[in-house]
Amino acid sequence: MTTIRAVDLRVILDSRGRKTVEAEISVENGFGRAAAPGGASTGAHEAAVKDATAAVDDASSQVIPYLIGLDSTDQIGFDALLHEVDGTDNFAGIGANVSVALSMANAKAAAAALKIPLWRHLGGSFVSSAPLPLGNVIGGGAHATHATEIQEFLVIPTGCISIRDGIYANARGISCGKGDEGAWAPAVTDQDAFEVVTEAVSQVSDEFGFALSAGVDVAASQIYNPESELYEYRGGLVRTSEEQINYIAELIDEFGLVYVEDPLYEEDFGSFATLTEQMGSTCLICGDDLFVTNPSRLEKGIAEGSANCVLIKPNQIGTLTDTFEAISLAQKHGMETVMSHRSGETGDTTIAHLGCAFGCVFIKTGVVGGERTEKLNELIRIEESMI
Repeated sequence: MTTIRAVDLRVILDSRGRKTVEAEISVENGFGRAAAPGGASTGAHEAAVKDATAAVDDASSQVIPYLIGLDSTDQIGFDALLHEVDGTDNFAGIGANVSVALSMANAKAAAAALKIPLWRHLGGSFVSSAPLPLGNVIGGGAHATHATEIQEFLVIPTGCISIRDGIYANARGISCGKGDEGAWAPAVTDQDAFEVVTEAVSQVSDEFGFALSAGVDVAASQIYNPESELYEYRGGLVRTSEEQINYIAELIDEFGLVYVEDPLYEEDFGSFATLTEQMGSTCLICGDDLFVTNPSRLEKGIAEGSANCVLIKPNQIGTLTDTFEAISLAQKHGMETVMSHRSGETGDTTIAHLGCAFGCVFIKTGVVGGERTEKLNELIRIEESMI
C-alpha cells in the first residue's frame, strides 16, 4: 500500500499571468506535483472552476483531510472520493481546478513510488507509441482578438517517422507577435492565413522529407449568435448553419485539411453530424466545446454521429478517471482522441504522459513558448524511453 502522507495546495500563475492551483502529494517513497490549466475559449458545459485563492483556502479543511491515509495507487478510489467530497455533478463545490490538480498529482506520486514513468503507470505494459504533435502555428479568435477569426491554424507532421522530428518540423518558422498559446498572431484574414500555412507546410515538408498536413480549430461557438441563430463574422458577414457547413466543407477540400475542431455551435449536434457524414471519410471532425470531455455529452454525439474525433482536456471533467472514461467510450465507438493543453498553461507536463498512456492519435500542445515546449520536450523523452 502506497499511503498518502501529506497533501499541499498553493496558488501559482499560469502562462497568461492568471492564478491557478498547484497540488503536491507525498506518499511512502514517492512525490507528485501537478497544476491545473485554464481556458479562454471554454465550453458552456465544462466542469466548474472556482477562484484559485478561495478554492485552495476551502480545500485545506474540506478536501485535504479526507485524502490523508488513502492508497495512492488506487486512482479510481482517489477520484471517486473527490466526487464524494465535492457533492455536485460538475465540481462546483471544490472546483475543478482543485480536483484535476489533485488527481494528476496523485497519479504522479503513485508512479514515483512504483518507480515507473507516469505513462507506463497509467497505460500499462503495452504502450509502445506516442501521439503526433498537433501544433498551433497561427492564432486568433479568443486567443488573439486582433488576428484571424478562425481561432487556430494547425499543422500535423503526418509523415514523420519519429515524434522528435515531427516536433522539430512543427516549430520551424520565424518570430512575430503571439497569442495565448504561443502561436503567431498576425493581423491577417483567414484566407491569408490559409495561404501562408499551405505554403509553409509545403516548404517544411520538402525540407524535412516527410509530409505535413494542415488543420484548424474554428471555435465556432465564439462566432455563433444563439439569438439570431447565425454565425456572425466581422464586417457584417453572416452564415446560416447550412452555409457554415458548406463553408467548412469547402475549406477541407481546398486546403486538404485533415483535422477540423469545433466547426459548428456547441449545441448543434445535428449540424456536426451532417458535416461528419459529408467529410468524415477524409477529415477528422473533432468536438471540443461540443463534448467537453464529458461522457454523457459524448454518448449523445455518438448516438447522432456528430463527430469522429473528440478533444480531451482533463480539467474540463475534473479527474483522470473521468478523463479515461471519456477516452474509452470514444475509442470503443471508433472515434479518435486528441489530448490537449489549454490557453492558460503551466510547466506541468502531465498531458504528454496522458496522450501516450491513453492511446491518443494527436497531442495538441502548441509549438513554441516555455510552457508549450516543456510538454514537447517531455514527449521527446518519453519516445526515447519507449525504444
